Amino acid sequence: MDQSIVFSVFLIFTGAAALATAALYARQSILVAYILLGMAIGPSALGLVRDVSLLGELSHVGIVFLLFLLGLNLHPQDLWHMFRKATAVTLLSSLLFAVLGAATARLFGYTLMEAAVTGAAMMFSSTIIGLKLLPSTVLHHQHAGEIIISVLLLQDLAAILVLLLLHGASAGEGWHHLLLLGLSLPGLLLFAFAFSRYVLIHLLARFDTIQEYIFLLAIGWCLGMAELAQAIGLSPEIGAFIAGIALAAEPISRFIAENLRPLRDFFLVVFFFSLGAAFDLSAVHQVLLPALVLAAISLFVKPPVFRHLWIHSGETAALSREIGVRLGQISEFSLLIAILAMRSGVIGEQASYLIQFATLLSFMVSSYLIVLRYPTPIAVSDRLRRD
Repeated sequence: MDQSIVFSVFLIFTGAAALATAALYARQSILVAYILLGMAIGPSALGLVRDVSLLGELSHVGIVFLLFLLGLNLHPQDLWHMFRKATAVTLLSSLLFAVLGAATARLFGYTLMEAAVTGAAMMFSSTIIGLKLLPSTVLHHQHAGEIIISVLLLQDLAAILVLLLLHGASAGEGWHHLLLLGLSLPGLLLFAFAFSRYVLIHLLARFDTIQEYIFLLAIGWCLGMAELAQAIGLSPEIGAFIAGIALAAEPISRFIAENLRPLRDFFLVVFFFSLGAAFDLSAVHQVLLPALVLAAISLFVKPPVFRHLWIHSGETAALSREIGVRLGQISEFSLLIAILAMRSGVIGEQASYLIQFATLLSFMVSSYLIVLRYPTPIAVSDRLRRD
């Protein structure tokens, strides 16, 4: 019998509230509590929540809202300035971690193609961890936020290219998809700014006293652009981000961002829960050692590499160290790469579990280290808590 979505949501949020309470008393990261809850009551353990695929699709909305809110707080000129400075750092670091990831996979006996996909998965840091654990004042108004945003966005674009290539490997249309990407991205940008200027702004000005209407219009614009981006071969995250940028110059953008934050947090709780619930715990023993090595690379090699590269780019040692720690994990895009590569027949099931488990480990340890050492909205210490 199909499980009620209401019952699943009840289990997630009741369990999350209980574990978050325990985590806060124990001065631990509540993000780790959400992931552990998913593991505990997901299909591979207690099985109280069985339909993980539905939850995974639902949780993806949280990532879309996260990128939309990020775009709302970025002026296009500022974005261009950030990209120019971060391109060299992002390319060099991505290349290094791709080599380290591929070499590790080969060392443990995986095929050349599986090693290549593992290397690709190691290139990226988590947009979710990076942005979720940044205080709003840092994210939108300080230099550290600018640097982290620029690196993550450039990595996300590279991740989309990898996903398109994997999709092409299964459909035989790799170069065709890349060509479409080159044409569709500028077209989507032009449409977003034109529609925003000639339609959205006038509607917002006409009905700006009706908060419910502004709320609905903003959600419709965000999700509409996400779906349009997906329809033309891009990712919904890119569409949502462009939707936010198109409104960023308008004074009402800050009001929209503040009102959508609770909705974003709702879906992100589901996202972290679904991460834990989707993993098959019975496969851990097959991939434990190589996953630990990959997670260790992301946790303990990425931070000093980013620190060195940003110091070389002219940033201070303290700022470069913090940026490195905040980017010291594997990305949620790596989970998509692992799943798509397995479904496309590019890699085997064990290699996919390797990437997934390494990503999960890096999520838990990295969020724990960040929450303990740096200001975050969910810090257990009053001294470090910043909204």
